[in-house]
Amino acid sequence: MDTLFTLENLFTLLMLILLQAVLGFDNLLYISIESKRAPKDKQALVRRWGIGIAIVFRIILLFAVMQAIEVFKTPFFSASFEGIFEASFNVHSTITLVGGAFIIYTAMKEIMHLLAVQDIEGKNAGGQSMLKVLFWIILMNLVFSFDSILSAMALSDVFIVMATAVIISGIMMIMLADYVAEFLKRNRMYEVMGLFILFVVGLMLVTEGGHLAEIKLAGYPVVAMSKTTFYFILAVIVITDVVQSRFRSKLMKQQLNETPVITNK
Repeated sequence: MDTLFTLENLFTLLMLILLQAVLGFDNLLYISIESKRAPKDKQALVRRWGIGIAIVFRIILLFAVMQAIEVFKTPFFSASFEGIFEASFNVHSTITLVGGAFIIYTAMKEIMHLLAVQDIEGKNAGGQSMLKVLFWIILMNLVFSFDSILSAMALSDVFIVMATAVIISGIMMIMLADYVAEFLKRNRMYEVMGLFILFVVGLMLVTEGGHLAEIKLAGYPVVAMSKTTFYFILAVIVITDVVQSRFRSKLMKQQLNETPVITNK
């Protein structure tokens, strides 16, 4: 425990907490959207339990990755159809690919639900069991964990420092989850923005998984989406949504001002 309180490790801990906060934004967004599927009176509980259990699994995963990093990077399946499709899958690339594909599927499905007439008032929310929603939150939390754990290992090789960062960032997520979910509930227009952000996150994970698996399609290698591109797209989505919201509000005020007032003579 004494190793945690050296100046170097405390500075590393601060950097890891900041890193976990940045990388955990998309995870928090997913949890807030996914928890809507649970019964309304259980949604806050699902978020807290989901993140809490995921913290334990993250620490276990962190320990496993540190002990067997080569196992996660060693290919277990290869495919080669020269000029058409080539790939070499390992545990890391497979989890990243499958997780990214599932996030894309979830985002698209939720967007379609929002476009459906019967979902205008959010009537489809709260239609799944608490345990099912809890399962998906924990599972996808582990998918998001891989990148943050590998990034953390690039900054430190001290288990107690990384585990402490995971616990602190997890507690921060528990504290913020209800606020994010409530904000999306009160401002459903921003839920669409959140779903498109999740869609981009899924694309990033799929391209990263394809790059890790060294996938080649028609002889062209899959290139991972750069973090710069990812954050640029996020910025464009957020700015566009904010501008549209303000423009829509301005139009509504203008229409109200132009509406003739009918008075009874």
